[in-house]
Parts: sequence; structure tokens; C-alpha cells
Amino acid sequence: MNYYLITPSPLGDVTIQANDDGLLGLWFEEHTTLPDVLGSLAPEHPILLEASEQLTHYFEGKVRSFDLPLAAEGTDFQKLVWRALCDIPFGESISYQELANRIGKPKAVRAVGAANGKNPISVIVPCHRVIGKSGTLTGYAGGIERKRKLLELEGIKL
Repeated sequence: MNYYLITPSPLGDVTIQANDDGLLGLWFEEHTTLPDVLGSLAPEHPILLEASEQLTHYFEGKVRSFDLPLAAEGTDFQKLVWRALCDIPFGESISYQELANRIGKPKAVRAVGAANGKNPISVIVPCHRVIGKSGTLTGYAGGIERKRKLLELEGIKL
């Protein structure tokens, strides 16, 4: 069974979804990848409460990484990319090419970009830290301006 809650953030309301195994998704209001069915509203679910608390601390500048069980659903390739995203440290950004190199698939830049764009756990799985090769901001399912603000929050100069 899936559960969700909606929590405020400085960048707008955030929908957090989980099951009993872990976090399934985190989306901002205008996110293009928000699922049609979220499950049951469960503001007291322990994983959702912990995710909300850690997210609040992230926006307050009190934490730089998250410690949550993740249970996102995707293909094996997508999960490989999403795991690699979690290895990008707070305050750093890399290019899609670098991300492809890190997973041992240097010729799969477009596929890596597509998997990055399908990341359902925004912020916690930091897809916002991946930028264009020339240092430009590229797509973000939560909106390019929100991506800019997340990067600025982490001290990344563009």
C-alpha cells in the first residue's frame, strides 16, 4: 500500500509518497512526473514524517544529506543512475557526461539524461545537481527556476 503527505517548503508544497519499505517519491506542486494515484493520505506514517523532517532541515541549512530508506520503482538502468545521483555531494554539480562516465556508460549520455528526468524522489535523490556540459541549467521536472534555487541553496555558483 502507498501513502502520502503534503508538506510546505520554501519552494512550494511538496508531496511525499512512501510505502512500508521506503520512500517512493517527492514532488513539487508543478512537477511533471507526479503520479495519478498517490495512495492514502497518512500524515503520521513514520517514513513520511522522517522525510518531511529531514527536508525541513535541508531547507534550513541544517543537513546536507538524507538518511531515508528508498524504494523508488524503475528499470534497472534508472535505478543505477539514481544510485549514482546519491553519490553527488551537497554543494557540487556534475554534467550528464560525467554522470554517464561514473556509471561506466560514457556513450549513454542521452539515456542517463532520460533516467535523471524520471527520478521520482526529487531533492533527496539530487537530480538537480546535474547540469549541462557547459555549466548551463537544463531541464528539471519541478521547473528550471526551482532547480536554480536548489543549487543556490547548496552554494553552487552558476
